[in-house]
Amino acid sequence: MTIQQVLLLLLLWMWLPHPCRSEMLFRRTPDLKPKSFVGRASGSDGKALHRQKRGWMWNQFFLLEEYTGSDYQYVGKLHSDQDKGDGSLKYILSGDGAGTLFIIDEKTGDIHATRRIDREEKAFYTLRAQAINRRTLRPVEPESEFVIKIHDINDNEPTFPEEIYTASVPEMSVVGTSVVQVTATDADDPSYGNSARVIYSILQGQPYFSVEPETGIIRTALPNMNRENREQYQVVIQAKDMGGQMGGLSGTTTVNITLTDVNDNPPRFPQNTIHLRIPESSPVGTAIGSVKATDADTGKNAEVEYRIIDGDGTDMFDIVTQKDTQEGIITVRKPLDYETRRLYTLKVEAENTHVDPRFYYLGPFKDTTIVKISVEDVDEPPVFSRSSYLFEVHEDIELGTIIGTVMARDPDSASSPIRFSLDRHTDLDRIFNIHSGNGSIYTSKPLDREISQWHNLSVIAAEINNPKDTTRVPVYVRILDVNDNAPQFAVFYDTFVCENARAGQLIQTISAVDKDDPLGGQKFFFSLAAVNPNFTVQDNEDNTARILTRRNGFSRHEISTYLLPVVISDNDYPIQSSTGTLTIRVCACDSRGNMQSCNAEALLLPAGLSTGALIAILLCIIILL
Repeated sequence: MTIQQVLLLLLLWMWLPHPCRSEMLFRRTPDLKPKSFVGRASGSDGKALHRQKRGWMWNQFFLLEEYTGSDYQYVGKLHSDQDKGDGSLKYILSGDGAGTLFIIDEKTGDIHATRRIDREEKAFYTLRAQAINRRTLRPVEPESEFVIKIHDINDNEPTFPEEIYTASVPEMSVVGTSVVQVTATDADDPSYGNSARVIYSILQGQPYFSVEPETGIIRTALPNMNRENREQYQVVIQAKDMGGQMGGLSGTTTVNITLTDVNDNPPRFPQNTIHLRIPESSPVGTAIGSVKATDADTGKNAEVEYRIIDGDGTDMFDIVTQKDTQEGIITVRKPLDYETRRLYTLKVEAENTHVDPRFYYLGPFKDTTIVKISVEDVDEPPVFSRSSYLFEVHEDIELGTIIGTVMARDPDSASSPIRFSLDRHTDLDRIFNIHSGNGSIYTSKPLDREISQWHNLSVIAAEINNPKDTTRVPVYVRILDVNDNAPQFAVFYDTFVCENARAGQLIQTISAVDKDDPLGGQKFFFSLAAVNPNFTVQDNEDNTARILTRRNGFSRHEISTYLLPVVISDNDYPIQSSTGTLTIRVCACDSRGNMQSCNAEALLLPAGLSTGALIAILLCIIILL
């Protein structure tokens, strides 16, 4: 029997009258109020508990769970003060489990439980009791309600919601750092005894971790635990009820703890000196090789940035950090030349990009190495003195004139002789040629700026000892203008003069064009080849001129067409000129000067029918016939 049960029995014994019977009685009262039960219930020691008054919780019975006896478990006894012991009364039980779980002896009022009861399934049962006259079946006492409360025993062990927990804690954490909290539950009654009071302890995982007995919080127990030495730990936690006392039930769970990484390791180059080689012909941007510093950390804590901090090749090479491989890729920054320099030395630094201030004392978080780059000799093609050439020449030069010279050399130490040639795909008309020995370009056909103002040539230089090793260079030839073209009418002019024209009347404005392109721009002069009594030319001094009449009235019967020679000249040197002839027709015009007819035959049939009308009349006559 527990201490709590003993104290409860002692308290009840002090308040109940003595002596008494082990039964619950129905007593009559003079004020005719509802009768009160006085009952007897079995305690854990089998002794009777006596209750008389409703205010004393007379209406409760207590029953231990998980009864293991072979007979029915005795609960208590109901008895009415009207019961004379002659069997005239009948006791009736109703409510939770009445007739199945709980049965009553209708003659004696004894209540029994028919099977084992589990408090975790149901903690109490509410029932109603009544005493009736067996002959008349009338109640001799009012129906009264009472409760059977199930007392707990420690029959459930603590359980964890998870069989395996996963947790993590940063490496190098201080002692006492919280990792994770595990909580076990106990289905026993927490308000009765220590059956549900759980205490935590660690069965596996010492001396690295500890657990708080009351809370189940797992904490670190050793300082400076290093992930690089050991990353995974398995901790077994026990939860034991009864306050951890001997005899208590227990349950366990496993906690897998991982040490997460912090940046507590600097990068380190595995070698103090690294040797690389590259051909001198490698273009700018070519990757020469890579360097890599190792870091025992992981993730962003192992990220490294590479840079060139010193050396005689800082302007010739670059280094780029490859994020996915954490390597430093060294590339060519400027063209290399074996004949100029054959060895470069670089000092390369690798530094962590995410440094934790807590671990500055473990630094510095960077390292350096020496990179030596050897430039290898390559049989290089010829090199021109310029990347391109521009030559200007007048279009009137004589055949065979040299317009310019290209120069190339062999950059190798052997200095092989060079042979020059023209790429004929760039000179299909074979206007130019080149001297194979000295690179002089000369004309082989006349030039004409008005046909082609530019010629884009490609000159090939090849070593005589190795003709396959060639280099090309573009050569641009600009043809300069010479005044070798005379100006001409800009368009064909269809000019007419009205028969009723007056002297000084404008009949045409003319302009000119010239294929040449003088530096000062075009300037044309207009004049008549000879004095003309009918027309004259007036120069507008803007490269245009006006044709004017010199007399009144013209007759197309007399002369239907006039030819007017006009002289056009430019102002460049040497002066070029040409004569253009205007054809001027004489036409009949209305009073506003609009042309009506220019044919002399039209006057003979002023009222005549048109050709179309005559054909229509002829067709009608044929149809009628």
